[in-house]
Formats: sequence, C-alpha cells, structure tokens
Amino acid sequence: MRALILAVALLFVVAAPAYAAPPPVEVVHAENVQVGPYDVRASFSEWPLRAERSLDFTFVPDGDISGHQGMLRMVGPHTPGEQERLARHPRARTEWGLDIRALPEEGVWKLEFTVDGPKGPGSGVLAVPVGPRPGPPAVLSWTLGLGPVILGAVAGLVVWVRGRGRRRADSWTWA
Repeated sequence: MRALILAVALLFVVAAPAYAAPPPVEVVHAENVQVGPYDVRASFSEWPLRAERSLDFTFVPDGDISGHQGMLRMVGPHTPGEQERLARHPRARTEWGLDIRALPEEGVWKLEFTVDGPKGPGSGVLAVPVGPRPGPPAVLSWTLGLGPVILGAVAGLVVWVRGRGRRRADSWTWA
C-alpha cells in the first residue's frame, strides 16, 4: 500500500510541472522588417493570415529583446489602430508578442513598429496581406447557430399561450 501511495505521489510531482508548462508558439512563417537600425523578425503562427482567425504574433529585434523597448500599431484597411507597448509573449518569454489576436477584416494590414534600444530609436512598417474569413458567411453561421434557440422560443411561446387560455377556461367553469 505504501508503494502505491508513493508511486501516485511521485507521479503527481513529476507530471504536474510538465502538464502546467504552456505549449511553445509554433512559428509557420516569419518576415524581417527594418525598424531604423534594428532588424526585427516578425513571426506568425498561421499563414496565410485570415480575417477573424486567431493567431500568435512574435517579434524579436536583433536576436534579443533585452535592452530594447518596442511599440506596435496595427493599422487595417478601415481600422486606424492604437499604439500599444510590446510585452513578452506569455508562451515565448524571450520574445515580444501578441497572444491569440485576430485581425477583424481582410485587406492589407500595416504593422507599424517603433523600437528604442542601444542603437537609438527607429521605426518601420511591415505590410501583411489578410485574406477573407474562413468558413461560411457570418450571416449563415449565425442563422444556423441561433435557429434551434429561435425555434425553442417559438415553441415555448406557443405552449405558454395555449396553456394560458386553458387556465382561464378552467377558472371560469369553477367560479
């Protein structure tokens, strides 16, 4: 019995850290962009990019982010974008990144970088094509998804209205 308890305890001690470790970011495409004096590698977890499809972005200036500060503004075809500070990616701690971010519309998106580091400040732009959203059109998806809910609501309304009429008839006959 002691051996079984010891084996189970050892299993939890060994398996818990491995299970808790986040999976690494799978990079399927990378592009380099010149940001002033820095060469920044922009990596993507999906390629080609699609609208409304979540993916991870990672960015690395000249091999390492230590001693650097970065800002990013994502400008879409009809989206002005807000400038945001680049932080470490939660699953790739040695790189800057955006975790599970989706671009809302198709067209050419511009990633506008500003990097400040030992070589001074710099800025650069990477144009990235984003294709149409995958799957059926959004209206069809919403219709199919909400169809059962709408049918259930209509059926509930019919049952409620019919039941209300019977209750009134019963109350009239007993009064």
